[in-house]
Amino acid sequence: MNVWWRTLLTILLARRRLRREGRMNPSAVGRIRLTTLPTDIDILQHMNNGRYLSLFDLGRWDLLTRTGLLGAMRDHGWYAVVSAETVTFRKSLNLWQRFDVESRLIGHDDRAVYLEHRAVVDGEIYARAIIRARMMKRSGGTLSHEELFGAVGRPEGVPDVDEWVHDWASASALPSTRREAPSIWA
Repeated sequence: MNVWWRTLLTILLARRRLRREGRMNPSAVGRIRLTTLPTDIDILQHMNNGRYLSLFDLGRWDLLTRTGLLGAMRDHGWYAVVSAETVTFRKSLNLWQRFDVESRLIGHDDRAVYLEHRAVVDGEIYARAIIRARMMKRSGGTLSHEELFGAVGRPEGVPDVDEWVHDWASASALPSTRREAPSIWA
């Protein structure tokens, strides 16, 4: 439940920053400051590995709000779904430790947008996640990049997605929802 409250707080703070500072460039790095709470840690006394992805969601909410994309999504009936994610851990975050979640759009291809999130302490990366997200329409179907960029503008300065990210996305993909995907263990 605490991630719900953190999400609402993140969106409210991002809206305030949007009003005060103006729209953030979609290729810029968004930063939010968080603290590891007792509900974030596991029995080993450090942040639970699953919690990182939940807290990286907060970075996405901040980024979507401050770039104006969340407003456009709401106005047009669009939403994003994570279709793949991978996370790498380097150091543990401990109870009450303050850290930044840094978030950035790292590119797009014909089917998805890619984001990178980092957990950073004093400029040092503790964990990193790569997220592949699809843009969808509430009325049904996938949102094309032409529609998306037509509404919010094409972001300048977004780098090409590294080849390994495309390889990972392809290698980790499950069959389309229109095809069968039986659970058969080899």
